[in-house]
Amino acid sequence: MSNDIRIRKGLDIHLEGEADKTTQHQPLSKLYAIKPSDFHRVVPKLILREGNEVKAGEALFFSKSDERIMFPSPVSGTIKEIVRGERRKVLEIRIEPSAEQTFKDFGEKKVNEMEGEAIKAHLLSSGAWPFIKQRPYDVIANPDIQPKAIFVSACKTNPLAPDYDYVLKGKEKQLQEALTALSKLTSGKVHVSVFKDSSLSPFRNLKNIEVHNVSGPHPAGNVSTQIAHISPINKGEVVWVVNPQDLVVIGELFLTGKLNITRTVALTGANINKPHYVTALAGAQIDGVIDGGVKDPANTRIISGDVLTGVKVSESDFLGFYADQITAIPEGNDYDLFGWAKPISNKISLTRALTFSWLNPKKKYNLNTNTNGEHRAFVQTGMYEEVFPLDIYPMQLLKACLYKDLDELENLGAYEVAPEDFALTEFVCVSKQPHQQIIRDGLDLMIQELG
Repeated sequence: MSNDIRIRKGLDIHLEGEADKTTQHQPLSKLYAIKPSDFHRVVPKLILREGNEVKAGEALFFSKSDERIMFPSPVSGTIKEIVRGERRKVLEIRIEPSAEQTFKDFGEKKVNEMEGEAIKAHLLSSGAWPFIKQRPYDVIANPDIQPKAIFVSACKTNPLAPDYDYVLKGKEKQLQEALTALSKLTSGKVHVSVFKDSSLSPFRNLKNIEVHNVSGPHPAGNVSTQIAHISPINKGEVVWVVNPQDLVVIGELFLTGKLNITRTVALTGANINKPHYVTALAGAQIDGVIDGGVKDPANTRIISGDVLTGVKVSESDFLGFYADQITAIPEGNDYDLFGWAKPISNKISLTRALTFSWLNPKKKYNLNTNTNGEHRAFVQTGMYEEVFPLDIYPMQLLKACLYKDLDELENLGAYEVAPEDFALTEFVCVSKQPHQQIIRDGLDLMIQELG
């Protein structure tokens, strides 16, 4: 069987502000924060309180539904504040880092000599388990269910995505250690997807994995697209998903005994002065990561993540626990007079009615956040199917989520999708419907009713 995955349906959004392949090592931020909202459907139970000292890697809270799943501090220091919202819901745990970082020692482990259950127990006790997510539902993996396979997508295709060939260069030892550990947690294979034309990928020479060559437009890099081609999910089946940079964290944990949640973050977008890469710890304050590198801050949208799936933040906010990209683009606070009635060359459109973007498919655009329209009822245009490569009816699945028909959700393939898979359909939607939130609500309903 061929290991090539070629995607034809989709859309590459070429934006200005791709990160140069240079990395700046940032000093510690003044403040860090872990947000329970980064871990979908996790209700936190606090272990430590304000004023407590904490080591890097030490657990701050655990999941109320499963006390084995711990959530660690990225730094050592003092818990400065626990920010609460309505009904005393925990919104953030803010940590003031110490000048000299100390790590909780979990002990070096020899993965080759460990059984699967021992590896699982170590990942749980060290706080590394949240790096493993599961499909269906796109939530933190259930440790009690063995997956039929594990997937790693090392070929991001979202706008201005980090180049993993560059980011992971020289980290083959940590990657191999993590992949060997994961291979003992499944009865199937560990599947890693890389770009077909990438000869420098660090995954090509690693063991205990099956490498797949991916080509085509976005969302070819989405793990759901790859799962659908390699090992589709049927009812009752589970697969696990791990991000490439989280493999480095897991591998270093086994090699050194330290949970070091350091990532190489891509600073991207037209409103970044000099797009490049920086090293930063999860939960770092945004202003410490970008270090004043934003043009025209008053008219800039800063996003933790990419423009399709990221979260709007301010410089006083914090980097998401899973984020390895920060994007800055112009705020869409201006409007075109009669914009619908004149030819446009500086915007992207799937149709040829209003823009000339189809004449130059490789052109890079400086797009802002303006939605160029207002929320309205769904309009049947056929555009969703042009950018949606899964063998699923996107319009029908979205509507099933809205009217909460569980039978239809199952039959239409909701087990196979995550909100990010509908980012492109949301982008091209003439009705300006929030597709990703609709899918998220539908998946949450399935978790609640079907388990």
